[in-house]
Amino acid sequence: MRQTEQRAIQAYQEQFREKPALVASAPGRVNLIGEHTDYNGGFVLPCAIDRRVALAIGHGDTQLYSADFQERRQLLGKREGSWADYPSGVVWAMKEQGYEVPTFRGAFAGDVPLAGGLSSSAAIEAATALALDEFLQFRIPKKDLAVLCQHAENAFVGVNSGIMDQYASLLCQAGMALLIDCRSLEAEPVPLNLTEARLTLFVCDTQVSRELGATGYNARRQACEQAARILGIKELRDAQIQDLDRLSGEELKRARHVVTENARVLEAVEALRRHDFVEFGQLMYASHRSLRNDYEVSTPELDTFVELASQSGAVGARLTGAGFGGCAIALIKPEDTEALAHTVQQNFEARGFKQPVFYTFKPAAGAEVVK
Repeated sequence: MRQTEQRAIQAYQEQFREKPALVASAPGRVNLIGEHTDYNGGFVLPCAIDRRVALAIGHGDTQLYSADFQERRQLLGKREGSWADYPSGVVWAMKEQGYEVPTFRGAFAGDVPLAGGLSSSAAIEAATALALDEFLQFRIPKKDLAVLCQHAENAFVGVNSGIMDQYASLLCQAGMALLIDCRSLEAEPVPLNLTEARLTLFVCDTQVSRELGATGYNARRQACEQAARILGIKELRDAQIQDLDRLSGEELKRARHVVTENARVLEAVEALRRHDFVEFGQLMYASHRSLRNDYEVSTPELDTFVELASQSGAVGARLTGAGFGGCAIALIKPEDTEALAHTVQQNFEARGFKQPVFYTFKPAAGAEVVK
């Protein structure tokens, strides 16, 4: 049993003076490549990380407790801007689909970094959905649970996210990336043998917090939808490079990123299947340039990390998540991470940036139930 799962059980026992019926946990994720393509019907390539959120659940009057925030909450009837939004949204979405959710008690514990673009929110949603599914014997397939969690985030929490985060949290496998077709909702594992390649996933949290609902995320989504309308297509997934000649201004830049990023994802999958991490890394760098120049969601901190990672020998680096702050990722030899971290810290301090935080992750398993 993982440490987060043990912490959730301990919190449940301390708060409710009995043992839980079961515990479920779900991971955060990093997106290796394929940013802002998900809500355009395109392709993404995330992997789960070995940081998780666990929920210990049992019978009783409905109460939610967070060991990390050290507070109890009731189920919410509407969004209030706290951690309780996410489990409340899942229960709301289940009830909306006709599932009867009786009262329950739950205690959460997690170690997914918050507000950094590693999808702690999807981890909470996925852990809640899987725990309730097992506890109440609904037998909902994991893909359907992911769609339900996405609906909770869109309609209850109010963030217009695509399916990637919830799919990654529920469906990923250890040592694998997950290619997701966000239109068909088909997903297939892709080998991500970093040990064999002598590489590690090195993540820099720039400590620039980003609240998706309060950023330009929705504005960019609207620009993509407008570009699709101009082109007379359902989604930018259907656009070709030559179609970009019919666009201008903001719509051109946003669409150009989406069209080229979809192509990069498919090229990246083929590179991984060939174990060609050099090619894969070059696609990561190209993705970052597109996110910086065409989608305009990077920040000076993210750009600095990517530039320094390149100078330090990383085979690839890019911002991960929606941007506007948060995290960047590098594929780099494990023995080079310490020097890169030191260089980044020095540069951030010299430029007056916040002190960054670094993580090393392994491609991990998706959501699981532990009884």
